[in-house]
Amino acid sequence: MLRKSWFTKAAALGLSAAILAGCGSGTTGSAPAAEGNTADDTASGDAEKLNVMIWDRSNAASGTTMEDNPLANWIKEQVKAECNIDLTFTSVPRSGSDDKLNTMMTGGNAPDVIFTYEQNLFGNYASQGGLADLTDALAQYGDNINKYIGNIQYMGQYDGKQYAIMKRRGFQIPRHITYIRKDWLDALGLDVPKTKDELIDALYAFKEKNPGGVDRIVPWAMGGTTDTEKFYLNFVGSYVPELSEKDAYIYSENFLVFADGAIDGLKEMNQLYNDGIISPDFAVDTTNDQFKQDMTSGNAGFCLDDSTNIFDYIPTLKASVPEAEFVPLNCLTLPDGKSYRNPTEPLYGMYVMVPATSEDKVNAAVRYLNWMCDPTVAENIEYTPDHTKTDGGAPIALTEEEMAARSYPGTPNDYNIINQHFDFVDTREGQVSAWAEPNKSWETEDWFGQLYDVCTTDQFLYPTTPTVLDEEAQYKSNLTSMIIGYVYNCISCAPEEFEATQQAEYQKLQDAGLEQILKARADYYDTGAVAEFQQQANQ
Repeated sequence: MLRKSWFTKAAALGLSAAILAGCGSGTTGSAPAAEGNTADDTASGDAEKLNVMIWDRSNAASGTTMEDNPLANWIKEQVKAECNIDLTFTSVPRSGSDDKLNTMMTGGNAPDVIFTYEQNLFGNYASQGGLADLTDALAQYGDNINKYIGNIQYMGQYDGKQYAIMKRRGFQIPRHITYIRKDWLDALGLDVPKTKDELIDALYAFKEKNPGGVDRIVPWAMGGTTDTEKFYLNFVGSYVPELSEKDAYIYSENFLVFADGAIDGLKEMNQLYNDGIISPDFAVDTTNDQFKQDMTSGNAGFCLDDSTNIFDYIPTLKASVPEAEFVPLNCLTLPDGKSYRNPTEPLYGMYVMVPATSEDKVNAAVRYLNWMCDPTVAENIEYTPDHTKTDGGAPIALTEEEMAARSYPGTPNDYNIINQHFDFVDTREGQVSAWAEPNKSWETEDWFGQLYDVCTTDQFLYPTTPTVLDEEAQYKSNLTSMIIGYVYNCISCAPEEFEATQQAEYQKLQDAGLEQILKARADYYDTGAVAEFQQQANQ
């Protein structure tokens, strides 16, 4: 069974010459004027009230909250002047945010604008009548949305109606990247690995010769968080041969560990773990605290992590080990021994929705999102109104000290929930300068150029569709963490117990609905719908 979701091109693109913008074209304060045509009736009447969800990462400046700080208040002032909307924020802890959102939706007290990255959650809300229909509001007030990010809005449809506005990502970056200690390689006379075999040889050399002279040598540092597959998926997936479009859909993302060849990757990681190459206690390091300690203290020689997380580790590392040099690399060769598979974020990000309980706020919500979608506005939110630009035209993010001095929150980009695609991300010079300028105290521009080249080599996009299969809605949420546990147990068991452990853990997944999901995906692909959606996505 599948949940129907047919693409309505006219609704998604808003092809109407007479579309009216949701907000006026005037401006106040330091913000440049947002694009848009005429304001609607509410602009000259009583202000509408709109409550918007905001993530709380516990990094608000001292004496402020995510609901009340200089950036939040700047946004409120702009929205009041541009859209005649009285804006408020409701903070939701980032950790466990979907659980909190479910609680609020069940209780009928969710904010007027909510969001999630989880497609299953969106599908469940839409199919159960939990979301307001945004189709007409998008057509009437979404000129910026349709102009700048209209090509991804099909992902927010259900049964031909628009139930979510999709966020557009910026630079299309791989989900996970490998990094290795080049200073350790240099000390051993080794080149930066270009293949998996060369990597494994280097890791064993790290362990045997300890080129850093550290007390706790960790050739491959791993954490044990249970909410992401980042520490293992690219390595295990590199044992899977080139994928057909059908197999790429069936085994997309974390399901890749069930594709042909993946067990060989698990066996190799099991061997590496038992040989003392991988962090010995990674499976119990559920907060990643030990992983971060190893990365920043100089114990680690290699890691596979979210693409730019290392930006947080290197400055601390170099403060205590000035000669330390982590470099990005492509080394996880596929079975052909020469190519890579670099799974990359899709163009779309989060699903931004309006609960059915806020149906009367639909127009205000779309007008607010349409205002924010203008690239100039989005840039001022993403980087704060006080940012400057590089010679390459990229915004320069404020330093942590500068943001603290202005009482800005630690992650201003959390307020930018609709459009992160700025012109600079489409050029190498722009993206490299965006990384390099705020981080030049710890790495050179050439280093960030190397990172760009690693990121853009052999990028791979999994096929995506707006359809949520019934089997996925029923089983996937529970399976997500179970799959990570399956992998961790396979890696950390004794070598002689690998086959028995793998089979027992796999059976648990089968009992929890894995087979139903894989079969449903195969059947859905055979309908031809996936190929059709890929054509639309590439337009």
